[in-house]
Amino acid sequence: MLEKQTARVKGKREKPRVETVNSVANEHPDHSEHIKRLNRVKGQIEGIERMILDRRYCPDIIAQLKAASAGLRATEAEVLKAHLRGCVSTALASKNAFKSEEKIQEIIKLVF
Repeated sequence: MLEKQTARVKGKREKPRVETVNSVANEHPDHSEHIKRLNRVKGQIEGIERMILDRRYCPDIIAQLKAASAGLRATEAEVLKAHLRGCVSTALASKNAFKSEEKIQEIIKLVF
């Protein structure tokens, strides 16, 4: 369910924000710890691009693609764990059937 909210700051009207049921400030986990790994993956992708432009040996390119993919999968797993421990756990503990089902459907879409 989406709600539109408009905030007023010092008499000025801000753009409407579209928020989901659980998008209240500070309710979501902080994922900034993953930036270092994502920067490493970004560097790997740039390296792969150079390898392709330099017409490097296919197995070498594939090895770098696998390394970048592994970095992304590891980040995905950590973000999913945080989501399960935080957002999903909170929804289930709330005893709100709508929130609980919403989170279950999110997980089904993410996993399958």
